Amino acid sequence: MTDGMDRHTSTQPIPPMTPAFGRWWRRMRFLLRWASFCLVVAMGLSFLTVLYLKSKPLPPPDIGITTKILDVRGRAIDQWDQGEHRDYIPLQELPQPLIQATLAAEDRQFYEHHGFSPRGILRAAWVNLRDGRVSQGASTITQQLARNLYLTHDRTWSRKWKEAVYTSQLELHFDKNEILEMYLNKIYYGHGAYGAERAARAYFGKSARHLTLAESAVLAGIPRGPRWYSPLDNPKRAKQRQAAILDAMTQQGMIPARAAEQAKNEHLVYATPPKPGPARAPWFRDAVLHEAVSRFGLDEALVRNGGLRIHTTLDLAVQQWAERAMERNLATQPDLEGALVSIDPHTGHIKAMVGGRNYQRSQFNRVFAKRQPGSTFKPVVYLAALERGLTPATRFESKPTAFTHDGKTYRPTNYHGRYADRLISMGEAIATSDNVYAVHTHLTIGEEEAVRMARRLGIQSPLNPVPSLALGTSDVSPLEMVQVYATLAAGGVHHPPTAILRIEAPDGRILAQSKPQGESVLSPGEAFVMTHMLEGVFQPGGTANRVGQILHRPVAGKTGSTDWDSWLSGFTPELATTVWLGYDQHRELPRGTSRLTHQIWGTFMRDALANVKPHRFPVPHGVVRVKIDPQSGMVAGADCPRSVTAYFMEGTQPRQTCSLHRHEPTDNKQTPWWWEWIKKWWSG
Repeated sequence: MTDGMDRHTSTQPIPPMTPAFGRWWRRMRFLLRWASFCLVVAMGLSFLTVLYLKSKPLPPPDIGITTKILDVRGRAIDQWDQGEHRDYIPLQELPQPLIQATLAAEDRQFYEHHGFSPRGILRAAWVNLRDGRVSQGASTITQQLARNLYLTHDRTWSRKWKEAVYTSQLELHFDKNEILEMYLNKIYYGHGAYGAERAARAYFGKSARHLTLAESAVLAGIPRGPRWYSPLDNPKRAKQRQAAILDAMTQQGMIPARAAEQAKNEHLVYATPPKPGPARAPWFRDAVLHEAVSRFGLDEALVRNGGLRIHTTLDLAVQQWAERAMERNLATQPDLEGALVSIDPHTGHIKAMVGGRNYQRSQFNRVFAKRQPGSTFKPVVYLAALERGLTPATRFESKPTAFTHDGKTYRPTNYHGRYADRLISMGEAIATSDNVYAVHTHLTIGEEEAVRMARRLGIQSPLNPVPSLALGTSDVSPLEMVQVYATLAAGGVHHPPTAILRIEAPDGRILAQSKPQGESVLSPGEAFVMTHMLEGVFQPGGTANRVGQILHRPVAGKTGSTDWDSWLSGFTPELATTVWLGYDQHRELPRGTSRLTHQIWGTFMRDALANVKPHRFPVPHGVVRVKIDPQSGMVAGADCPRSVTAYFMEGTQPRQTCSLHRHEPTDNKQTPWWWEWIKKWWSG
């Protein structure tokens, strides 16, 4: 038994390992050790690479969305972009068929891979080999986005390496939906349309939000070759591409086969892509950019390419009348330049702006240029005088006069040497633009008073407080002058001019908004008293009487002329406008330039206010109306041959009745014939 069991459990000796097998075994163990080491190193390097790429910030995505500038009624003025016309749209607002069609056409495993698709590469290689041409791309959506955001399209190894790096970073820094949203807003669809929203409008005349399945499949097929698959240029190829995408969507279970067949048979109506036209109101558009950056502190790149919607104060209809008035009246003056700015006096909103006669020739905006305003500055002096106790009945002599100031003699002259050679009132001096009266007033109240008043009315340019300041010898801009007259139209309330109502981000957030900033700088009474005197400028005998023949409504303002500049600043209760004409090189103006200025101002105001009911300037509380004798400046009596209506701040009006024209009884007064007959009859 024992022997049997021993025989059963005994083991045979293991044959010794052959030398060849030993060498093989040692080699395998060595290779396994090295493979394990390399695998660990590779995993470590991969981990470090991921950490590095995750920590390294990506350059800001350069999608460059089109910024739109709109007028006060929402009409498009212009747009800014980098040549890529694009309207950003969030992924959640895009129709599901467009998203599915894009994935079926460009990257079927988009939500499965991490930026690179080996299966996609193999499939594309097989399809291209089978078709004998490159009919399917191997790049994923993430790779295409990396290339379009950060790289050129050259075929170099360095570019391919950078593309791989950026692709990995995109996958690490953004989730899949964010990447797809950027792609659908960045990709080029042909005919100048970038992004799905602009493409939908270009091809179908509608927002991408409202695309059908059939339209979505056509649109999704275009980015592979915008010229090759454009339904406008190659409708047959576009239709074939649409069918292939619909079949792919069916195979992947995105849509039922019946829906695909219906989409294939749907009749599509295509739009004509709009051709970009010339900019509307280009000087105003430039002013909008400046205001957005300087006043609201927005970055210029954001304003130009951030997909903003800038709602402005401009009224394109009013702007059209301004451009037409300027163009028609300067047609025969080849080098004469001009500027026009018009604002709502009750808000400061700029309604029209023309900075020259040809933007293509000169982008310089003369609305901001500094020139001598001439007599348009005089109301500033007279407003200061009203505050210092002078009245519309205050009289100075209109005759050649020498004034002494700081030991120097100053001799102002009237236009063409015309003087009344008598005492005249402030109202008459304004209507006839008497220079001697203006200097008398300026020196009577003190030169600094006019400077202080100018600052309150919106003039910030340097002003030299000398006698000639009363005649407008310090340079100011048309935008500053229009504020002076707008303040009068608003009853003494100054509103800083603004071009922007609000600025919206692509998602609708308000980035900036204008707020009312009206400040009372004059009493309503003083503003009205000055306004009434300025109405005389447009009446017979006034320097702008020809405008009264064009514009049949209450209007006030002042003309101004120097050898180099021609001005007219004026207002109605609804609109304040300044027009300037001159040469950029400060050449002397030809005769008759003032007529052109008046014609431009008058025709513009007539047309701009054609649909606005005329209103009189309201008489505020605290103002009294008096009939005065222009010769004496006192209350007109029954014997005065002529009287004029003047308004005064209550308490400053003249109270003494004129006695210059009162008839006194005389000794040689003749007895009526009938009285002589009665006396003879009575005496017998």
